[in-house]
Amino acid sequence: MRTDLCERLGIDVPIVGFSPSEHVVAAISRAGGLGVLGCVRFNDADELDRVLTWLDTELDGRPYGVDIVMPGRVPTEGTPADLGRLIPDGHREFVERTLLRLGVPPLGVDESRRAGVLGWLHSVARTHVEVALTHGPRLIANALGPPPPDVIAQAKSHGLVVAALAGRADHARSHLAGGVDIVVAQGYEAGGHTGEIGSMVLVPEVVDAVGPDVPVLAAGGIGSGRQIAAALALGARGVWMGSVWLGTAEYQSTPALRDALLQAGSSDTVRTRIYTGKPARLLRNRWTSAWEDPEAPKTLPMPLQNLLVSPAHDRLMESGDPSVVPMPVGQIVGRMNAVRPVAEVMSELVTEADETLARLAKL
Repeated sequence: MRTDLCERLGIDVPIVGFSPSEHVVAAISRAGGLGVLGCVRFNDADELDRVLTWLDTELDGRPYGVDIVMPGRVPTEGTPADLGRLIPDGHREFVERTLLRLGVPPLGVDESRRAGVLGWLHSVARTHVEVALTHGPRLIANALGPPPPDVIAQAKSHGLVVAALAGRADHARSHLAGGVDIVVAQGYEAGGHTGEIGSMVLVPEVVDAVGPDVPVLAAGGIGSGRQIAAALALGARGVWMGSVWLGTAEYQSTPALRDALLQAGSSDTVRTRIYTGKPARLLRNRWTSAWEDPEAPKTLPMPLQNLLVSPAHDRLMESGDPSVVPMPVGQIVGRMNAVRPVAEVMSELVTEADETLARLAKL
């Protein structure tokens, strides 16, 4: 199972795996795919530098990528303290009341001083780019469409391939005009930020929109070799997979999160703005249901919503309660029924895809 994407990225199989865990990223790349590190969790440039240094050493020349969250147009933003003052008191009070009602204890630290996940800020995302360019990634991807033109130019001057996620065909055309090399067509089924069009419809629309010279990766609802084969049949040159790695042995999670993922079915997710202010798919649970209450406040725009809920997410994750963990995940969560090593998952994906393509060739 090889496409021209393999030669372009220097990988053995056309599987690109996104994860916030450097251990998962390394395992995907070692198994012949392209592991892509989600940088949004890094508030500190030095920490990202240490992790990328580890990846450079661990992979010893094997390619990997990085993923940032950066709008194409530079927003006006202040310091986290300045932004914090824009969060209404009523929103903070709702969050605290909800945590108390859900029985979630405090962490024992001064949560008022916690800044949240600063990687959602444009200025911090720029530091992620600057750090990444001092290391050896093969690809830089942006979750919010094409990054600003100067960032694209900077990345290409360092020899990086630039990718961007798209939820509509017109978005894909815009990405291409902005200088993006690879378009990730992310369907409604996907975890995290996602649009409203299902993958079966979206992927061929994006393939047709960008033309035969631009590689398209299919994302959303892909967790098996059969689904990889289907993506290739729709015209994609490879797949972008994220949620499936949450159930692997290399992904370090709390017991509560692991239980929640293993117990969830494909209908146990919800697309909501409560995580970042933009539509994102999460596990459906008592925390997401609280925000659906008529008395719940309206969500705030990015990045204010994440600054509001990030301290609460820390408490929810550490609560030990699977019914409240706040986790972005796609509808493919229904296939996560056991904890397995990344290498085993990759081997099964490739074997099943090869078998499916061989079976279809006989029709």
